[in-house]
Amino acid sequence: MTGFRCIADKSLVPALTVFLVSLALFAFVANPAWAQRTYDRLPIVKEGTTVKISPHVYVIPDEGARGVPNVGIIVGSRATLVVDPGMGLKSGQAVLREVAKVSKGTEIYLVNTHFHPEHTTGEAAFPASTKIIRAVAQQQDIEEMGLKVVAEFSARSPELADLLKDIKGFRALAETFNRNKTLDLGGVRVNLMRLGPAHTRGDTAIFVEDDAVLFSGDLAMKQAFPAFATPQSRSDSWIASLDALAALRPSHVVGAHYGIGDASVISAYHAYFTALRERVAEMKKQGKSSDETATALRNEFRAKYPDWDQPLRMHSAATAIYAELP
Repeated sequence: MTGFRCIADKSLVPALTVFLVSLALFAFVANPAWAQRTYDRLPIVKEGTTVKISPHVYVIPDEGARGVPNVGIIVGSRATLVVDPGMGLKSGQAVLREVAKVSKGTEIYLVNTHFHPEHTTGEAAFPASTKIIRAVAQQQDIEEMGLKVVAEFSARSPELADLLKDIKGFRALAETFNRNKTLDLGGVRVNLMRLGPAHTRGDTAIFVEDDAVLFSGDLAMKQAFPAFATPQSRSDSWIASLDALAALRPSHVVGAHYGIGDASVISAYHAYFTALRERVAEMKKQGKSSDETATALRNEFRAKYPDWDQPLRMHSAATAIYAELP
């Protein structure tokens, strides 16, 4: 805290620490280097690659492409639910063509695991009859930060600017919910669960009951360090969210990005967060600064998880946890 020695009222220091960490986290989202992402191809959902992973669930995999989500298509006899329609109009159009190949009913529902552009802005391609449902907290994220992050993505390259040029706002909702909502698609029950705040304030998981398939968003991904992406992100509520996901006993876990796994994806994140919180607490008790702690633990956990992608996310995670702990 050497930068605050001029503050006479030391009671203000903890509050200022939390404020500055929150500010840094928002800057982390708005930074073109956020999440270490480079684009090896234009981030448009690739049609013709859809795979069926259970009786009622299809996934358009991201194929490791930056800025492309794992898109979910859940098919009932009456309606189809789309999870995360990709970035921009072209992605949404590709998703719709894939939906047409497998749908049985005429109704379409659309949900997002969180508010980032690759999970939301593909909605622009969907017909006006599409029923968009969001958690109240996720809608708050969109209203406060949605277009700001769209603008930040657009500024990364002329190609991304062109991909997002049609996104001037977000679609009107059919319905919101607070914590839980169950959809009946016609013989297929789907639970929508607002968890967190974790990766974002409005993190939403989608669980297909009969198929035991979980769309976990960024709450649990296979072999990727998690990102603290908003000022509201917290590790304690992230761990509680992982407990809730583990209780579902999913057979398939489809993260927002990266490969499809099983329940071990959830337990791996739980072990990571538990260990990281313990180490941050130890170093803070030893008198280490937030930056010293984050730098040391970034190297330590990168060595502990050598196969995980996005290791630079460790620094912001340790910084956020440092501010959380007494």
